[in-house]
Amino acid sequence: MFAHDLAEPFPYVSADSAALDAARLMARQKLPALLVVDADGRPYAILSGSEAIKSLLPTYIIENPALVDVLREGDIEQSTEVLDGLSVAEWLPKGRTVPPVIGPDGTALGAAALMARSGSPLTVVIENDGGRFRVIGAITAVRLLEHFIGT
Repeated sequence: MFAHDLAEPFPYVSADSAALDAARLMARQKLPALLVVDADGRPYAILSGSEAIKSLLPTYIIENPALVDVLREGDIEQSTEVLDGLSVAEWLPKGRTVPPVIGPDGTALGAAALMARSGSPLTVVIENDGGRFRVIGAITAVRLLEHFIGT
């Protein structure tokens, strides 16, 4: 089976988009990750759900798990304040994760191998039309499991 057959529509945002809007999109559509494209439409980064959550928490909570039992959620500043005024590019962690990409004629096995090597929750299917890139969709881990082992 070809990548274009496995690809499903997957929303994406520009690196220049507002981080708060992107986080809301991620939550509203229950996305496993946020796909970010550059100004030319090329996949630029992927922000996993766990990275998004980590960015909302104060570092001291992550570094000292004992504080989780002491503090209440109301004791921590609003998550929207953390993202307010940031672009998606500014929200991304240092050392951004570049999503694995495959052409429409790539295979299911090729998409799976890319995903496994990168540890990404999805592989992006893109079409290069004379230097202009177009995201066709994404192949998620769930879609590959469905393909390889059925439901």
